Amino acid sequence: MSEQTGTITMTTTCTTGRHDRHDVYAAQCPCRDVLDLLASKWSALAIGAMEEGPQRFGALQRRLEGVSPKVLTNTLRRLEEMGFVDRTIYPAVPLHVEYSLTQLGRSVAAPLAGLRHWVEGHIDEIQPARPA
Repeated sequence: MSEQTGTITMTTTCTTGRHDRHDVYAAQCPCRDVLDLLASKWSALAIGAMEEGPQRFGALQRRLEGVSPKVLTNTLRRLEEMGFVDRTIYPAVPLHVEYSLTQLGRSVAAPLAGLRHWVEGHIDEIQPARPA
């Protein structure tokens, strides 16, 4: 705990040796990139949709009402690059592609589900405080 601010700072030693510690409050910490991705509404919703099992692109787009194909493509690419999602291509005509959560993706699904459920359960308390 910092004596000056009275806040608790959580840091973890980096086991890969890429930097000295993991601290999301540090400007150069790579944890921020992951936090940025997971804090995105489309990432949180896509991960939630894939909790039900592998999903095709069209099914994900229908489930995530309002997402554009471009934004969904970029979101799925970033989730795949960071190891949260697997993309499987089936050689068929037309091409069949499915997206599914990796073990890492399944491990983050529960905390994100908790956040989604919290928002749904408290939205009526939040809405009146928002400007009209």
